[in-house]
Amino acid sequence: MPRQVFFYDQPERFVAGTVGQPGARAFYLQASARGRITSVLLEKNQVAALAERIEEVLDEALRRSGGDSAIPATAPKDLLDTAPLDLPLEQEFRVGTMALAWDSVDACLVVEAQALVEDEDEEAAESVFEDDDNGPDMLRVRLTGAMARVFAKRALDLVAAGRKPCPFCNLPLDPEGHLCPRANGYRR
Repeated sequence: MPRQVFFYDQPERFVAGTVGQPGARAFYLQASARGRITSVLLEKNQVAALAERIEEVLDEALRRSGGDSAIPATAPKDLLDTAPLDLPLEQEFRVGTMALAWDSVDACLVVEAQALVEDEDEEAAESVFEDDDNGPDMLRVRLTGAMARVFAKRALDLVAAGRKPCPFCNLPLDPEGHLCPRANGYRR
């Protein structure tokens, strides 16, 4: 079956969102433009890793430009998107592999999320940046630096929102451990 590529070049909206209560939430990436909506399901740790890596790629691109890039150092407050996921929420696929690249020619971040392949052999595990008509379905999104910063901030906030707060400092507890600044090194 031919690959389906859901392509968005600077979409009106690209967000991470959830459905359900903390502890039982389903995480989605959602892109939308001109009345078209694409939603893909992924794991919480994938959302966190994607957001963290986006921040790293943007910071590196900004550093390499010597500060002359249109990439903001932080997410512009006027662009922050706190609205829920768009409806109807129809999952196109479950994400397996993701990739990021900074396109220095067009000054944009390329995010690709490829469908999970159950029987993943070496051929299926090739780079998601390769265009193969027979590969797994893919969501490909091109974002400005500002759009990418806004996505990363919302995604990191979303992941942190499901964590219980520390009883001492009220910061979200990290699953790998939390060094509380108010409890003299109390590690939870």
